[in-house]
Amino acid sequence: QVQLVESGGGLVQAGGSLRLSCAASGLTFSNYALGWLRQAPGKEREFVTSITRSGGGTYYADSVKGRFTISRDNGKMTLYLQMNNLKPEDTAVYYCAGTSGWGTPRNRRDYGYWGQGTQVTVSS
Repeated sequence: QVQLVESGGGLVQAGGSLRLSCAASGLTFSNYALGWLRQAPGKEREFVTSITRSGGGTYYADSVKGRFTISRDNGKMTLYLQMNNLKPEDTAVYYCAGTSGWGTPRNRRDYGYWGQGTQVTVSS
């Protein structure tokens, strides 16, 4: 079955950086558009960024544009999220998600496959 496993979360000071990874198995990786979404305590899960099947197209939420970079390595079946200049408001559980759809899906309902999440905490 499809599995998405995130790693790389942790505690970092404001202004610092983290790189999240999402290792996939049980699917033809290059046939899936992928995204990162996050959920802070007491809030709904929100879209962060997504990437097309080939990696040639990306889309970012305004809140992370210019600070976060999504990428993928289809040969390694891995999705990445480079997060720079982190802010306390970036604190959340970050989820990797996949869909057999096309383009850069931006709604959590677009995704049919989810990882278990990894905690990112940014201290001020």
